[in-house]
Amino acid sequence: MNNRFSIEDLQVFSEVVRTLNFSQAAQRLGVSPAFISKRIQVLEAQLECKLFHRSTRQVSLTEQGEHVYELGRSILDKVSELHEELGVKRNEPRGVLRVSTSFGFGRRVVGESLAEFSHKYPEIEVRLDVLDHLLDLAQNKIDLDVRIGDVISPHYIAKRLARNHRILCAAPSYLERCGTPTDLNELAQHNCLIIKERDHPVGLWKLTRRGRNYNVKVRGSLVTNNGEIAVAWALAGHGIMLRSIWDARTHLDSGLLVNILPDYTQEANIWAVYPERLSSSAKIKLCVKHMEEFFQRWEQR
Repeated sequence: MNNRFSIEDLQVFSEVVRTLNFSQAAQRLGVSPAFISKRIQVLEAQLECKLFHRSTRQVSLTEQGEHVYELGRSILDKVSELHEELGVKRNEPRGVLRVSTSFGFGRRVVGESLAEFSHKYPEIEVRLDVLDHLLDLAQNKIDLDVRIGDVISPHYIAKRLARNHRILCAAPSYLERCGTPTDLNELAQHNCLIIKERDHPVGLWKLTRRGRNYNVKVRGSLVTNNGEIAVAWALAGHGIMLRSIWDARTHLDSGLLVNILPDYTQEANIWAVYPERLSSSAKIKLCVKHMEEFFQRWEQR
């Protein structure tokens, strides 16, 4: 093996920065830790600088390492764009597309959309992560985040895919047993089923009525990061929940849930969000366009 570093060495270095662990980086790249260590040594020798502080338990970037990472990431992005552009010119979009989204929405909606996208563009490898929290897209090498909620950093490009809002709802059995609240303040006397949404603090429901904003602190017997569990509890008559209309609509139509205090809602539109540096990415443009078309059909169901 020669001692000149390559694009692959920058990719190895970038993966170590992401994981801050040689063994984890090796596992993600499908190589041995010894290989990772060797390529980092070659990179350090060629650049004549130390990239990492190493100890028996942890790895951290040096100041020079941080500088190399920023420049190296820019180089890797340009190489990725080159591969994409050449693929598009051959009418064969290809490469890896890393997508993140939330649990239930990812399983029931985004997964279906990406399955269609993959069928349309089989040379693009989709990697989908479902998470209960928002990530720094650049730091975690996420190309595209499909999210519910209107709180979006100005450093990202955001394309609205569909309109959506959250509503207050409960099962008829709960309302018969505990009464139906007629005022927002009455929620304090009710059992509220709290979902840890990616875009809002836990136990604080931010609602809007006729252009005016309201913050309501709520408590209850359930706090969960899984919306499907909260829906199951609500359907069983355990309390009141704040849930996206996309998920609650079928239960409202069937009468299994009732919309209470209907004038109060929470804006929670559906967005495709990606870093500015990927604004010219052919893969992202194709995926966002596909999702726009998918959600147009989805809204009409």
